[in-house]
Amino acid sequence: MKAPGMAVRRADVCITAVLIICCLLAACKSQSDFLPPDPEDPPAATSSAAMIIDHACTDLDLIPEEWIEEAKDYLNIAYGHTSHGSQLTTGMTGLVSFMGDLYAYNSTGLSGALELHDSPFSGASDLGNPDRTAWAAATRTYLDAHADINVIIWSWCGQVSNSTLTDIETYLDLMSGLEHDYPDVYFVYMTGHLDGTGLDGNLYLRNEQIREYCRENDKILYDFADIETYDPDGTYFGDRIPDDACAYDTDNDGIRDGNWAIEWQESHAQGEDWYSCSSAHSQPLNANLKAYAAWWLWARIAGWEGQ
Repeated sequence: MKAPGMAVRRADVCITAVLIICCLLAACKSQSDFLPPDPEDPPAATSSAAMIIDHACTDLDLIPEEWIEEAKDYLNIAYGHTSHGSQLTTGMTGLVSFMGDLYAYNSTGLSGALELHDSPFSGASDLGNPDRTAWAAATRTYLDAHADINVIIWSWCGQVSNSTLTDIETYLDLMSGLEHDYPDVYFVYMTGHLDGTGLDGNLYLRNEQIREYCRENDKILYDFADIETYDPDGTYFGDRIPDDACAYDTDNDGIRDGNWAIEWQESHAQGEDWYSCSSAHSQPLNANLKAYAAWWLWARIAGWEGQ
């Protein structure tokens, strides 16, 4: 007869043996299991949730028509701007004649158009007029009276050029406050237009401050300056002291003696490759690109994931 507890002791021995075997097997794993990742096969990068609309977002043909329609069905936009910012809307107006009613917009959203209220705010004209904070108060007043608005976008005129780091921090803080207080509204950040000071100028530094904040905090950015730094073929002019008229230095002698927009227009067919439209302080092609990027923005906000 087995002594009491014998079965229990044998069970304990078996469990211990199994654990020892498992440990030995773990110790005998192939050395390759502990090697660092192959640098030629890195882990997939984590994509940012930031929505950056820049020169890479100007190919209108890539936007599915269904997302153009979704934007028109869903978005109610209010846009505050002065002359430079009008390039978006005058470009969008010209686009209707160029490409048809699919890209129509008006202030009511009727007749299948996108609802966009152009400069509807009272008390401020742009992000720096009459000062650097009035636009935020004007936005609050407008949203409180127009609960249907779900997209707010403001542009600069030339104020980023002479902004300090603190000035831009004020802008970012005011935008963040609006996002907190109106969580159902999409707020679109924007960079300032080019001014010819190049990569060493204050404008570039302050625009980079805005870009970095938007990338790190998952914001929506319409990168006005970046869009006018490239021609439609992707040629980069940022190191050629370009300005808002699309003029640039052709031979690095410090003098802007070329204009990439005019050059591109002259080498391409009007009515096929580009269209004539009003473009404050600049060339029609610049407003064309601003309009294409604007529709990319509307489609992305409506839910399109991009390319």
